[in-house]
Amino acid sequence: MTTRTRLRPATERVSALQQAVTTALEDMKAANVKVLDVRGLTDIADTMVIASGTSDRHVRSIADRVVEKAKAIGRRPIGTEGERDGEWVLVDLQDLIGHVMLPRVREFYGLEHLWENGAAEVPAARAPRRRHAAS
Repeated sequence: MTTRTRLRPATERVSALQQAVTTALEDMKAANVKVLDVRGLTDIADTMVIASGTSDRHVRSIADRVVEKAKAIGRRPIGTEGERDGEWVLVDLQDLIGHVMLPRVREFYGLEHLWENGAAEVPAARAPRRRHAAS
């Protein structure tokens, strides 16, 4: 972790990171995106993002875009798991953990239900849209 990252407040880092991740999910047309604030429930991350892809190739592509967008803002993943099979790819970005899954795998494991009693679902951040200049 760089000194510059340590000096920035955690909420600012997560906010920029959450924006990058949700933009990647939107770009790749991920389905059923859930952003869960898990602060106070676990020490492993502040935010869990869960999304679905339509095929194993789509799941891998979504996860790749998440990594790409995170790197673009200077946040390298600690690790990724599941790229080989593509049914469930986990991207560990320290403050945020992303889970991209096939719908049947997501339904089977029910991650959202593990956190439903304490985690607040937060709206997925959307990238600001450029306004076109009036003619």
